Amino acid sequence: MGQALSLGGLTASGESLPEIGQEVGVGRDVRALSVTMEPERALVDHLVATTGLTPAEAARVIEDVVAFHAEPVEEFVLRRHTQLKTYGAKNPEIFARIAEELETRVVAAPRLSERQLRRLVYG
Repeated sequence: MGQALSLGGLTASGESLPEIGQEVGVGRDVRALSVTMEPERALVDHLVATTGLTPAEAARVIEDVVAFHAEPVEEFVLRRHTQLKTYGAKNPEIFARIAEELETRVVAAPRLSERQLRRLVYG
């Protein structure tokens, strides 16, 4: 997928990685994300110790979680609106649900009004 996340020198693909504090690509498209090494190394070690995953597998799980939460607000809103519309939900219900979901995101999104959500969807 072309993704790389530096976790104490480990990657799921075995690729060479940037040094501490440099930016690395994360996500389906390459996005810049500044990475601090020590917490990720500790997390890899924790997952290895508690799950039976290999270091490369643990690094890949962390990479996937970081990529999931790196989605910009605009993309999240458009994606969720499309998903919910597919199942027959109406806009008032959709916008209320998206607003609730945004409040619970791990990486906090700004609070958006229904009008702002509508503008993201319809322009």
